[in-house]
Amino acid sequence: AKIHRHSGLIGPLKENTIKKWFSQHNHLKEDYEKALRNFFYSCAGWCVVTFILGVCDRHNDNIMLTKSGHMFHIDFGKFLGHAQTFGGIKRDRAPFIFTSEMEYFITEGGKNPQHFQDFVELCCQAYNIVRRHSQLLLNLLEMMLHAGLPELSGVQDLKYVYNNLRPQDTELEATSHFTKKIKESLECFPVKLNNLIHTLAQMTAINPAKSTSPTLPQESCMLNVTRSIQRATILGFSKKTSNLYLIRVTHSNNETSLTEKSFDQFSKLHSQLQKQFASLTLPEFPHWWHLPFTNSDHKRFRDLNHYMEQILNGSYEVANSDCVLSFFLSEPVQQTIEESSLVDLGEKFPDKTPKVQLVISHEDTKLTILVKHMKNIHLPDGSAPSAHVEFYLLPYPSEVRRRKTKSVPKCTDPTYNEIVVYDEVTELRGHVLMLIVKSKTVFVGAINIQLYSVPLNEEKWYPLGNCII
Repeated sequence: AKIHRHSGLIGPLKENTIKKWFSQHNHLKEDYEKALRNFFYSCAGWCVVTFILGVCDRHNDNIMLTKSGHMFHIDFGKFLGHAQTFGGIKRDRAPFIFTSEMEYFITEGGKNPQHFQDFVELCCQAYNIVRRHSQLLLNLLEMMLHAGLPELSGVQDLKYVYNNLRPQDTELEATSHFTKKIKESLECFPVKLNNLIHTLAQMTAINPAKSTSPTLPQESCMLNVTRSIQRATILGFSKKTSNLYLIRVTHSNNETSLTEKSFDQFSKLHSQLQKQFASLTLPEFPHWWHLPFTNSDHKRFRDLNHYMEQILNGSYEVANSDCVLSFFLSEPVQQTIEESSLVDLGEKFPDKTPKVQLVISHEDTKLTILVKHMKNIHLPDGSAPSAHVEFYLLPYPSEVRRRKTKSVPKCTDPTYNEIVVYDEVTELRGHVLMLIVKSKTVFVGAINIQLYSVPLNEEKWYPLGNCII
């Protein structure tokens, strides 16, 4: 909640809140990658555990984050689905808390969509591991029925955990089920609304106490005088483009990083600071009309360096504001994380071939296909499709057996984990599974799979052709 409040009134509704906070507290690439990795694993564990045990009262003041990326929960007063109500409506309506700002951080703002696939895989793997111990967990909870916990007092509470564990499901069915819960949580706007209401209530409670004192907020007064940024110096123009200044930023620990900013970005920063600190006297900004007609580059370097020096050495409140820190510390060049080190979470494919991942199984006369993920799929104009998958089992004597998944909107690396089933398939030899990917009615890719040669019960990536054969 504190992180949300630092991002302003609508902090809980912003996509980049968590990513921005971690960037501000992890300036070095290796620290940022470590925080991302810790968040990746701890968030997956949190999703699985809070879902199975039905942990409620999950507003943003009960969700904790460390600067090194660990995520955990406090306050277990409400669990097993016994949610608090507000006006007769349950406050906790999502299966668990996994919001778009968490996905935004994991995928690096959408730069690495395959990290979301890795996250889903990790959650489903953990869920299936826990499910193997369903009987043990239910026995332990049954032993606690007489412990006096109001949330754990009857068979209906055990039934709640049983329904979440789904011990009767196969691992493929459980994988599909938990993926639906991830997507359901991701799309649950009331979670963000609940966080917003909670944040507004907290801000209302805090503000009157602050308004009685004309001095800086208590938190600012108690902070160490050490500044996050010691200095920033323009080294010259960027090699990429002459419109960007290359700036060397020296941190409080004497570490340095480089960032690139345009003159317009400097101007916007000054405007933001004027709005945020209207009562303070800010340094004069060297607008373009202050520049001479000759030797303007040299004067602009000198004036901007002077402006940055005044900002960083002036008011402590301004120098350590979100505006200033994000301006100098976000998107460092030569340290931008193109591919974070989320190793051992799934295969990495450097190629850009469009592919689909399937698990095919055949028991008795039942053919089951789990559609897991796709990657690198695009429309003919290069844009992201809203793709679904169509299946046709050929040949079939009495009918064309068509099956279809749901559509995933506007995504080049969509996740499905949906199950398609064909009954009365006595043998695989002689059958071809025709798989077609479409975006509404637009063709995206296809493959014909000879079922007799497929490795059963194994995950496999199949390349998608650009025409139906």
